[in-house]
Amino acid sequence: MNKFIEIPTTCISDCNQGLNNMDAFIKPLKEEYKIAGRAFTVKMPVGDNLTVLRAIREAKPGDILVIDAKGDTYRAIAGDFIVGLAQTLGIQGIVTDGAVRDIVGIKELNFPVFCKGTTVAASGKAGWGEVNVPISCGGTNVNPGDIIVGDADGVVVVQSEKELEVLTKSIEKLEFDIKRSEKVSGKVEEAKKYLDDMLSK
Repeated sequence: MNKFIEIPTTCISDCNQGLNNMDAFIKPLKEEYKIAGRAFTVKMPVGDNLTVLRAIREAKPGDILVIDAKGDTYRAIAGDFIVGLAQTLGIQGIVTDGAVRDIVGIKELNFPVFCKGTTVAASGKAGWGEVNVPISCGGTNVNPGDIIVGDADGVVVVQSEKELEVLTKSIEKLEFDIKRSEKVSGKVEEAKKYLDDMLSK
């Protein structure tokens, strides 16, 4: 599991044939944020975040909250106070296809939040919603326990039943990319040869 934190999302995406990437609009509030952990899923109705509070209470330290907000960016799934609660209880990060608010306060927490945007409006708390159920977030299916990896490029999902296979392929791909870069970086003739080989295929 911890090995995923060392692998770029782009590499994992390639090994997943690009099939389990979240919407490109879902990005970290700070470029340096990096997460890799198991999904604790949240299915919330638009504009009602009481289920998010329940998820924070029930998730285990190290889990990543993955919140299906139906893509809504008018009302926030959380502000700095609620995000601070998640941080205090050991949650590793939050990923949502919705929006957050109190962005300055959240950034000061230095807690990884990946979201579609920011807003000023709060959510209601009527109490509908479900936790730890299959969801869709950012156009991608997420099941409880799936591996979520996020960095500056975005968020990818690794199905739990394929995590070892994807991890192995991703490590091999990363090692290949590093060696390829070392071979051609700053070397004109090697760079030309690589391009010629690619173009001749």
